Amino acid sequence: MTAHEIDYHIYGEEMQYVEIELDPQEIVVAEAGSFMMMENGIQMQTIFGDGSQQQQGIFDKLLSAGKRVLTGESLFMTAYINQNMKKSKVSFASPYPGKIIPIDLTQFQGKFICQKDAFLCAAKGVSVGIEFSKKLGRGLFGGEGFIMQKIEGDGMAFVHSGGTLAKKELASGEVLKVDTGCIVGFTKDVDYDIEFVGGIKNTIFGGEGMFFATLRGPGTVYVQSLPFSRLADRVIASAPRNGGSSREEGSLLGGLGRMIDGDNRF
Repeated sequence: MTAHEIDYHIYGEEMQYVEIELDPQEIVVAEAGSFMMMENGIQMQTIFGDGSQQQQGIFDKLLSAGKRVLTGESLFMTAYINQNMKKSKVSFASPYPGKIIPIDLTQFQGKFICQKDAFLCAAKGVSVGIEFSKKLGRGLFGGEGFIMQKIEGDGMAFVHSGGTLAKKELASGEVLKVDTGCIVGFTKDVDYDIEFVGGIKNTIFGGEGMFFATLRGPGTVYVQSLPFSRLADRVIASAPRNGGSSREEGSLLGGLGRMIDGDNRF
């Protein structure tokens, strides 16, 4: 194996974190901002790109960092090195309510494709790059754009999802239709495309967008019930505007509704 072999344990239900156990000199690489806690003796080091061992020179490092910029991520990642003479632990937390998914790349033929903000952390040696769509429709209307992340190697990686997670095993030729934002990731043999919903009423009044994703097996697909973009849209829509109350609070029945709910504020 080229990637470091790490042990792990996932804690929690809705707000999960993953605890990584490192042997002496083992390294785990994580996205900036995902760190939660670590034991004494683990050293943090900021690195260009993903820290995979295939990068030998400055050009390779710049190329890796440039790929991360295209996926909307930072130029830098953080490596956590166990400098102790014994095993030590470091933990990383999911950025919003949902599930953390352990991905053993040896079970997925060395490659897993996911949405561009799903990656959390991985053993050193795992490469985090970009996956370009070869189909115009997917690139223009795929929700996540024509660029997704690809995780390659032979080690462990961890991605996170929002809400409740569904794992679907697709047989050869089996098709699953999914809201474009609800896709977490899928194995490399899954064929991914975009399909028009169809129908004037569905398009204008359906409220579910004009397109959905079609995923054709064989392969494994992970689907999330609450994409962060959907959660953010609901929060923004409900936020007070111009310093005033929200639409519901400013309605004619707003005060009566608060009284029924037991809210005595006036």
